[in-house]
Amino acid sequence: MRQNPSFTLASEDGVKRVIRENPWAIMVSHTDDGELVASHYPVILDEEADGIVLLSHVGRPDERLHELGRHEMMVVIQGPHGYISPGWYDANPAVPTWNFVAAHLYGIPELLPDAENLRVLERLVDHFEDRLPVPRRMNGTEENAAYAARIVSGTVGFRLRVDRFTAKNKMSQNRPAETVDRIIHELEHGAHYASPELAREMRRARGEAL
Repeated sequence: MRQNPSFTLASEDGVKRVIRENPWAIMVSHTDDGELVASHYPVILDEEADGIVLLSHVGRPDERLHELGRHEMMVVIQGPHGYISPGWYDANPAVPTWNFVAAHLYGIPELLPDAENLRVLERLVDHFEDRLPVPRRMNGTEENAAYAARIVSGTVGFRLRVDRFTAKNKMSQNRPAETVDRIIHELEHGAHYASPELAREMRRARGEAL
């Protein structure tokens, strides 16, 4: 991902926030035969680890397709994004653009034994269920726990310690404040390209308290 100093997201804490809020990831591996393999799975952060550490899993046989653990993997996280019309700028000639936040994370996956994989799956489920009024837990009942123990054999869990990352937060930072105000207004109230999530990211990028 080409960097631009105006849009670079260099903060580790900032990247962690993007991962927490956008856990659906694209996982890309370059295998021994020269093939590129991509899969889509949710990820969570190991909040107790130093640095950026991802926890996730793949369903079998994706671990063989990716040759998981043998190569560096790129994990792509994409946050809010959307079309920005030049009509939201001013009367001067301009071209449209696309605002977005994204991170490319690199590391070699460490495969987990079944017992730890099960714990990661439980944490993954809890992460998404916690906000519901009646969360469903993988081990909430004896029946659920027995079912979870059976299905864990169909997945391969992994931990990925991020060795390096490239992240970009393109939120019209190169535009005058009044132009940014108009863009945010269109994203919050417009009839055609409304995106409250993207508007929120733009407000955050210019330092507003949210």
